[in-house]
Amino acid sequence: MFPTLPHTFRKHKLNADVRTLLQLRKSMEKGLVNTVGDMYLVLKALITNDPKEFGPYTAAFYEYFLSVEIKKGETLESALVRSETFQEWKKNFLDGEEDDGNLPDIKELVDRFLDEVHISSFDIKKVLDGQDILSKDDPNQTDNANADMDPGRPDKLDKMADYRNISMEELKRRMEAVAKQQKGKHNGGSHWIGSGGISPYGNNGAAAGGIRVGGGGGGKMARKVVNDRRFYPADTKALLKDDNIDAALAILKGIEDESAEVILDIPKTITEGLKQGGIFLPYEKEKVNHKVQVILMIDNGGLSMTPYIKAVQKLFSKMKTRFAHDLKTYYYHNTIYNGAYKDVRRTQFVPIEKIASEDKNYSLFVIGDADMAPYELGKTSIETWEVLTKKYKRIAWMNPMAERYWYSSDTIPVLKRVMPMYPLTPEGIEKAVAEMNRKRKYNKK
Repeated sequence: MFPTLPHTFRKHKLNADVRTLLQLRKSMEKGLVNTVGDMYLVLKALITNDPKEFGPYTAAFYEYFLSVEIKKGETLESALVRSETFQEWKKNFLDGEEDDGNLPDIKELVDRFLDEVHISSFDIKKVLDGQDILSKDDPNQTDNANADMDPGRPDKLDKMADYRNISMEELKRRMEAVAKQQKGKHNGGSHWIGSGGISPYGNNGAAAGGIRVGGGGGGKMARKVVNDRRFYPADTKALLKDDNIDAALAILKGIEDESAEVILDIPKTITEGLKQGGIFLPYEKEKVNHKVQVILMIDNGGLSMTPYIKAVQKLFSKMKTRFAHDLKTYYYHNTIYNGAYKDVRRTQFVPIEKIASEDKNYSLFVIGDADMAPYELGKTSIETWEVLTKKYKRIAWMNPMAERYWYSSDTIPVLKRVMPMYPLTPEGIEKAVAEMNRKRKYNKK
């Protein structure tokens, strides 16, 4: 059963072996796998352990089960469209229909294809006909009853309504009529614009081919997969951008540090002392403190950084939310001279002595292209950087410029000799964090 599955997933740098197959077999024997969507969810739970693996997992799954190969830098939609699996499905779905201008566009067809792939029996036990539901529903009914209204959390979905054969114009017309009558919030049900039900308009329900209004998807439908960074195969070698920011953030979680202090274990000291007839010997225990300490130095000036600064700000604004209590941010332009600035406009100067006065265990990330006129990177500047490299052993320069251009610069090779430099990609961040953690373990010995 699936003998080459581990090989395919390992090709995408995921942990999969014979034990994965045995666990999958047990899941199937227990009736947990009845659809391709079930297979996707079960294997995802067995193989992935970190959010940064979700993208490679999706790519491996589509390659193995659907023969869809996602090339480097290619979108999921594009890979699907050129695949034989999708083309065969499209042929059967249209079943000889002639193009009279009313056929679904390619994006809608991709969504429908993935809807079928990702239907999961975990949430959906029965598929109801959307046309039958709407034929019995009056879009102009008054919102004065509680029959379809639940102020609490809706029950777990065990059925799905399929509205894919109803035109979008018809659904929009009915939704406008319902919206005119709706007075309050609705959870569950099949009529109102709300959440958690099988209504064709709303969110977090199970309505294939419906109109999402706010919130997220539900029922493990495909629209929760297409272009969702939690699942989309992020190119970890690509320069930082919207598609791989969450992958980079997941890697940055790995810079967490921990320290331990020995404290008196009072409960154990008392308990053991009473057992020994009043002879109280002190018992000690370790208290482990988890912490993240990060210093950021961001080049936020000049035309050369303009293409990258938006993605950099987005990544580290997310990081700041997570690590607010231990994150210190400074700004500079091209390079530093005896200090940097603590405000984005670079008006509040902070001397290098102040920046270097923090705990030596801080991890320091420098963000910048390091490319400037040679005269800018003078002796004073290099000595200022060296102050930081001597104080903070866990330091890395993250460069958003494509690595193939580094050696055409006059200044990048110089700064590479001052501190380790990595490309500002998820893979580059991963290498930087791994090296920082190696130095942390080495310094503890």
